[in-house]
Amino acid sequence: MGLADKIKDLASSKHITVAELERLVGISNGQIRKWNDRSPKAENLAKVADYFGVSTDYLLGRDSKNGTSSQAELIAAHIDSGVSDEGMTQIINFIEFTKKNNKK
Repeated sequence: MGLADKIKDLASSKHITVAELERLVGISNGQIRKWNDRSPKAENLAKVADYFGVSTDYLLGRDSKNGTSSQAELIAAHIDSGVSDEGMTQIINFIEFTKKNNKK
């Protein structure tokens, strides 16, 4: 499955079209469908990955997981080490809550 096809499937799961996705993330109309044949700009790929809450590696087929658990780990790694265990639990719970609500 090509990159554009994977994105189309993700968009469909959110009940939006690829054109709507392009408008939502600020990508020129018609760009995503070209991504099966051309490489996207890194910043545009990142916008799409961020919208769906997945890693760019997942979109590119380099990682079979959707990247959501590793995103929580990345966020935790970038937070000051002074965050308490309770604070970290709240951050992770917020991420999980957001993921669930974005799937609806």
